[in-house]
Amino acid sequence: MAEAVAKVARRINETVEEGTNSLDLSSCQLISFPDGVFKVLRTVSENIHVITLADNEMKVISSKFFSTFTQLKELDLQGNVLTKLPDNVGEMKCLTSISLANNNFSIFPDKLTEIATLEKIDLEGNNITEIPLEKLSVMPALKWLNMKSNPLDSNTRSALKSPHKFDVLSTTES
Repeated sequence: MAEAVAKVARRINETVEEGTNSLDLSSCQLISFPDGVFKVLRTVSENIHVITLADNEMKVISSKFFSTFTQLKELDLQGNVLTKLPDNVGEMKCLTSISLANNNFSIFPDKLTEIATLEKIDLEGNNITEIPLEKLSVMPALKWLNMKSNPLDSNTRSALKSPHKFDVLSTTES
């Protein structure tokens, strides 16, 4: 555990000291985004555009995360145990890419459809049976949706076969 804490501290310090626009806290055994990180990154949070929290053990991500990192463009949360996102994820004005692959979502995170800048949504390897195609179809920037390895119901699978203005990756076998 001490090793994981040291890894997180080292990566945060690198981000602050080097003034980079990305924060990589992947594979740090996190169960949530550490509260102390908000304080340390307070002065540079507006400059952070890419956050990777992949391959942790996160069960939840707080609304404070999305209200702090308002300029975020890419968020990688794959390989956690998330089941939902806070409502204020829909208020992200710059987000272009989100990866939620290999989590525990059983319901499509509807608030994602409110993000006008979102181009890529990766939900591969979850437990989602339905997706809000009507809402996705009116997303102005959406180019790519990955729904592979989800137990999509037959109505959703057949709806995915018709053409869309964005690319859909899904498994279509019954």
